Amino acid sequence: MTNFISVQLKKASEVDLAKPLCKFIQQSYPSGDAQAEHCRAAEELSKLRKSALGRPLDKHESALETLLRYYDQLCSIEPKFPFSENQICVTFTWKDAFDKGSLFGGSVKLALASLGYEKTCVLFNCGALASQIAAEQNLDNDEGLKAAAKHYQFASGAFQHIKDTVLSALSREPTVDISPDTVGTLSLIMLAQAQEVFFLKATRDKMKDGIIAKLANQAADYYGDAYKQCQYKDTLPKEVFPVLAAKHCIMQANAEYHQSILAKQQKKFGEEIGRLQHAADLVKTVASRYDEYINVKDLVDKINRALTAAKKDNDFIYHDRVPDLKDLEPIGKASLVKSTPVAVPLSQKFTDLFEKMVPLQVQQSVSVYNQRKADLVNRLIAQMREATNLANGVLASLNLPAAIEDVSGDTVPQSILNKSKAVIEQGGVQTIDQLIKDLPELLQRNKEILDESLRLLDEEEATDNELRTKFKERWQRTPSNDLYKPLRAEGANFHNILNKAVQADGQVREGYQSHRDTIALLCKPEAELNAAIPSANPAKTLQGSEVVNVLKTLLAGLDEVKKEREQLENDLKSVNFDMTNKFLTALAQDGAINEEAISVTELDRIYGSYTQKVQESLKKQEELLKNIQNAHQDFSKMKQSNNESNLREEVLKNLAVANDNFVELLANLKEGTKFYNELTEILLKFQNKCSDIVFARKTERDELLKDLQQSIAREPSAPSIPLPTYQTTPAGGSKPGAPSTPTPAPRTMVGTKPQPPARPPPPVISAASSSSSATAPSGTAAAPPSAPTPAAPTPAPGASASSTAPSQAQGPPYPTYPGYPGYCQMPMPIGYNPYMYGQYNLPYAPSPVFQNPGQPPYPAPQQPGYPFPQQPYFPQQ
Repeated sequence: MTNFISVQLKKASEVDLAKPLCKFIQQSYPSGDAQAEHCRAAEELSKLRKSALGRPLDKHESALETLLRYYDQLCSIEPKFPFSENQICVTFTWKDAFDKGSLFGGSVKLALASLGYEKTCVLFNCGALASQIAAEQNLDNDEGLKAAAKHYQFASGAFQHIKDTVLSALSREPTVDISPDTVGTLSLIMLAQAQEVFFLKATRDKMKDGIIAKLANQAADYYGDAYKQCQYKDTLPKEVFPVLAAKHCIMQANAEYHQSILAKQQKKFGEEIGRLQHAADLVKTVASRYDEYINVKDLVDKINRALTAAKKDNDFIYHDRVPDLKDLEPIGKASLVKSTPVAVPLSQKFTDLFEKMVPLQVQQSVSVYNQRKADLVNRLIAQMREATNLANGVLASLNLPAAIEDVSGDTVPQSILNKSKAVIEQGGVQTIDQLIKDLPELLQRNKEILDESLRLLDEEEATDNELRTKFKERWQRTPSNDLYKPLRAEGANFHNILNKAVQADGQVREGYQSHRDTIALLCKPEAELNAAIPSANPAKTLQGSEVVNVLKTLLAGLDEVKKEREQLENDLKSVNFDMTNKFLTALAQDGAINEEAISVTELDRIYGSYTQKVQESLKKQEELLKNIQNAHQDFSKMKQSNNESNLREEVLKNLAVANDNFVELLANLKEGTKFYNELTEILLKFQNKCSDIVFARKTERDELLKDLQQSIAREPSAPSIPLPTYQTTPAGGSKPGAPSTPTPAPRTMVGTKPQPPARPPPPVISAASSSSSATAPSGTAAAPPSAPTPAAPTPAPGASASSTAPSQAQGPPYPTYPGYPGYCQMPMPIGYNPYMYGQYNLPYAPSPVFQNPGQPPYPAPQQPGYPFPQQPYFPQQ
């Protein structure tokens, strides 16, 4: 038939949002993580605008989603940033969507420093793109029909929202494309096209012709209204007007055609012909006037065929009179569409980039407001709780309601039975005993965790102090005492908390001991409880008396007041109203926040009704208590006064008080148990913190100690002693033959990699040695014959025996290997390899002077053995 009308997108000029927003953030927020996070959000917003407006958009859901996210973001930042010419001045420039430009390429533009203008233009593009996506749908399947109807209704809602808000959002006259008249017409066009889509779906689903006719007639009305709105206005493109006129005629023709089918079914053959003739005239008009915009050949053929057949049947068979067009009954209307309201957020994937951003003035105002609100709520709740405690105290002093339930004098009052049942269901004294028994264990567990944490700090600090005393200025690292000050302060705070908890536990135990017997009595079965309560014989006439009935009615009213009060307290706690937007709006409009005026007004608006209800509750209770006391006086006069009844009434009072004490004790003990369990988790985290820092300090200490030992080992073992002059200046002026200072004992320098001592040459097996080995002393085994015999090293020619000697005296081979005993035997470590030298870094044991008390000698990395062949094993004698 025709393509649907779609709206062109507006074009925007490039704007850098990041720079002005970051400047405002840096001026309003102190430097830190929050400022950096908000600046990153500003950069993300600028990128989002480029993605939404800085490139051609595909007619696809993803492109529309980008536009919707940007619009949602604009709505979210509007109350957070004061966009205006004198604060955050960002000029947004947009072109008219329908202006084609002049001969010289100009076009209508509007530039405004208004975020509302930006929002309006972006929303226009959202509606325009939605109309383009709908026009691209395949209307031959249900999915395409549903998608087209959804997008047309959304576009209609977007244009309608612009119509309602554009004049208030802009400070001057808008361009033609976003003027109220234009967007109002566009909204109606989109609604008509959505209705047409439903007509096509109904036709495709072969619904009843009466329904299809009503759908088409409603679509014709929408198109007709849209055409009337823009008929005499040059706002929309010229090709829109003939399309609207043609669509109006086509939809009306479809309505007449399907209504004619219904008339035929009702055997109204004259009406059938009249409607088909009207439909034929309508499509003939479309074909003659708007053929270049819409092709209606198929519809013309269908209507003409139906009209020819109807006339033929009527001429030959029915001879029914064809009524005039004005005499035909109007076709009904059925609208299945409505404009989708604009409700932010429009995007399902929207995430507020500036969710955590609140100006400093707003933060302070919100904080003060929250304090005012908390004071008001606490005051109201305190008034109600105080009134409830007063009522309970008055009733307990009057032994109500037990007194009026106990007129027989020999049974347990129902109120006492209910209290007894409630206590038994909650475990009674057994539960209290178990909770009290568990408290010391929970307390001890927390103390042990805290003590262990502090013990780790104490031990490490003691070691650090000892080494600092030992090495003095050599021990260069932060003292543990200074490093652990925050941890020790935290530990002291935990100690104070535990001490207060111990005091609270003691008070709970003391209160429990004073009421345990009565609580235990309350836990007894009914028979034992009745036996424990003294009996009395009051007058039987009290049962059902007017005074008793009055007291029961008053007590029931007081219970109702208590229940209403509990609900009122819950409602007060659940009220939550965010004042951030209020303060942000005030800041943007006035440049300052009158926190007190705004807060008082809002608190009165939000909590005024609650305050009134609380006062009414207090007044009602006061009247009830006054009436209860008066009625109880009459009741006491009627009741027989004797010692037995007084004793019984005292016991009943104690039982009622025991129930209240049980409820309070159970709540306190459960709260204490929860407190200790939560404190355990906190103390475990504190212990891990202490353990981590102690481990790090220990690692640092070991490294520092190793460096100190090596540094001390490099120092000379003896001081330089000056020699007499006669020893340093020989006679005759010749140089002395001995050095001027005594040569210190040979010592391996730790600063460089220590070299192993020279290995003695392997034994030479000769004839003489063979004979000597044959006559070896008993207990010494000869070398195995299969062992290889290395050749003796041959000295270089011309080299003397002294030239091969080491430059300084050598110590014994260390460690000595079996069969070659040395004079410095030392214990071998576990897993010692007898064929490897260099088990220790030093050829001597470190001096005890430089060892930390209680620590073993400091080991050093092992060295690889010498690449000499293995020596035969010579067992010792």
